[in-house]
Amino acid sequence: MKEKIKHLNRTLRIPINRYFAFRQLKKFHERQRSIDEIVEWAMRFPSKGYFRVDSIQKRSEITALAEAVKALQPRNVLEIGTARAGTLFIWSQLTSNKVVSCDLESAGVKRALFESFPPPGSGCVVRHIDGDSHSEEMRKRVEQAFNGEPVDFLFIDGDHTEVGVEKDYNDYHHLVRPGGIIAFHDIVEKQALATNQVYFFWKRLKEGRNIQEFIDDPAQTGFGIGVLRV
Repeated sequence: MKEKIKHLNRTLRIPINRYFAFRQLKKFHERQRSIDEIVEWAMRFPSKGYFRVDSIQKRSEITALAEAVKALQPRNVLEIGTARAGTLFIWSQLTSNKVVSCDLESAGVKRALFESFPPPGSGCVVRHIDGDSHSEEMRKRVEQAFNGEPVDFLFIDGDHTEVGVEKDYNDYHHLVRPGGIIAFHDIVEKQALATNQVYFFWKRLKEGRNIQEFIDDPAQTGFGIGVLRV
């Protein structure tokens, strides 16, 4: 009953939360923002309810990744795992053509907000695709979304099981151009959940490769970003 009341309350507040979310986005877009400012807004976007946007990341780690992505001057970005869209917000500020973000959950009422993330005057288009990233149908939809153009940056942050993250890599890494980068979230060995197994795949993948690791504290539980240069 408590969850039903909470859901009803959030549903009734959709119009006002939508209004304030778009008002805050307009405020963000009033001037050009630094990487630090973009990350700050991505982690603490001032919106509520079904329009809540945030990012479960270590600030130093996601900032370092954002700097690496910016250096690519990316045209196209693919993200596996949208969650609350904080990282989608970041990529949308840095990309000139298209950002595709995939998630099991529907974007729902937030779809229009996601599509409005890029700054005014940007040629960037945001597309959110709902479905299982492991399915053949999803892989084909993603390929069609880019219409043959290569991806500059692939961020894998969806299924965190060893089998799941390996499948996402195998299914989508072919889209990334030479010189592009592929990043994985939650690469440290110590994790709060037994199902967070990215470390085991990352440990195998990185051997003999051109990689970087952004880890705030080697003793931390969870987090950590691994970057593979293609």
